[in-house]
Amino acid sequence: MTGEPAPPLARTTLDRAAHRRTDPGWLAEAWEQARVLVLDSTDDGRALVRGEAAPPELVLVGSGELPEVPRSVPMFLGVEADGVPVFAVDAPLPELAGTRRVNLREVGHLLTDRDAGIFTTALALLNWHVRHGFSSSNGQATQVDEAGWSRVDAGGGRIWPRTDPAMIVLVHDDVDGPDGRCLLGNNATWPSTPGERRYSCLAGYVEPGESAEAAVLREVREEVGVEVEEIGYAGSQSWPFPGSLMLGFLARADADAPIRVDPAEIAHARWFSRREIGAALAGQPVRVDGGDRLLLPPPSSIALFLVHRWLDGHC
Repeated sequence: MTGEPAPPLARTTLDRAAHRRTDPGWLAEAWEQARVLVLDSTDDGRALVRGEAAPPELVLVGSGELPEVPRSVPMFLGVEADGVPVFAVDAPLPELAGTRRVNLREVGHLLTDRDAGIFTTALALLNWHVRHGFSSSNGQATQVDEAGWSRVDAGGGRIWPRTDPAMIVLVHDDVDGPDGRCLLGNNATWPSTPGERRYSCLAGYVEPGESAEAAVLREVREEVGVEVEEIGYAGSQSWPFPGSLMLGFLARADADAPIRVDPAEIAHARWFSRREIGAALAGQPVRVDGGDRLLLPPPSSIALFLVHRWLDGHC
């Protein structure tokens, strides 16, 4: 990692040691001394943490301390700086004093770089395995192989974890100071809370045969009818819900151009000034159309990272 701020789920300290995934002898020995993250696929992929204050500590147990037989074979995540290997398993969470169950959305931004990297990688792998029990090419059942990094069917056909690329963009008017504005939208599929309305960056999947930059142009045009230019890459992070890679961008647009939302995608869209965004981040009530209070993206998302980049003038 560089000295530049990173999106919250892009942080890691783990050496993935990919060359060990096909070494059964080494893996068997590594399991005996491993630190193990337990995830529960039946409970939103939750894990255990200790501590109420930030940063909470991700709970890893010894391989001999697992209270139940895991639902999955161990998934090898990598090796820590002290040489200890790290695995993850899908199993009911153990009952340990002083711990609480959390999902990655809740605590990803609060975790240390080490814990964020372990939790994000483990959840991304787990969600892929849960959804790929059968081959998409022949319908045969698949089994875990390569320490969790592939699945193979009876005929030897192999599949590897897939990540769906998606773009997310903070559209702004390129104006400095408190009157500079950014364009945010309220997605039509988001659940609503009376008196509150969440606005976030515009986003969408990169389509086959399309570059990420072309997806930015297309998605903004489709969702709000606005043309953007000066597209700049800002960073990326995994979003394993269930398996996306969010490619973050900043782009300029004319704030006087008419907004024409696609109601199937966007319920509301509007421009917000730096003054309004700063007030909302400070916990002050900012009212949107209809009097609802503005909610901004959750802190583990790359969307809020992009909002902060723009707010601080890094466009």
